[in-house]
Amino acid sequence: MTTHPIDRLFAAIEARKGADPSVSYTAKLLAEGRIKCAKKLGEEATETGIAAIEGEKRALAEESADLLYHLLVLWAASGLKPDDVYRALAAREGQSGLEEKAARTR
Repeated sequence: MTTHPIDRLFAAIEARKGADPSVSYTAKLLAEGRIKCAKKLGEEATETGIAAIEGEKRALAEESADLLYHLLVLWAASGLKPDDVYRALAAREGQSGLEEKAARTR
C-alpha cells in the first residue's frame, strides 16, 4: 500500500525530532518549540496568500508546499498526528461548512 505524501513527509519530520539542530532545519524548528513553529506557519501562510494574489501558479505551488511542510512541523511540535486531522475531516464529510461551523462548541 502506498502512503500519502503528507504521511511520508510527517514521518520524515517525526524522524528529525531530537536530531542535531545545527544540521537539520526541521530539528531546529522543533527545538525552538511550538510557539516558534506556529509563528513560522503564519509567515508561510502570508507568503502563500501573496503568491495567490500575484497570480503566479509556480510560486503558489512552491509556497503551498512550504505552508504544508510548516503545518506538519507544527503538528509534530504539538503532538498531533495526521490521522487526528483525517478523522476531523472525515467527521465533516457530507456536512456544509456553515452547518459544521455552527455546530462547533468553542
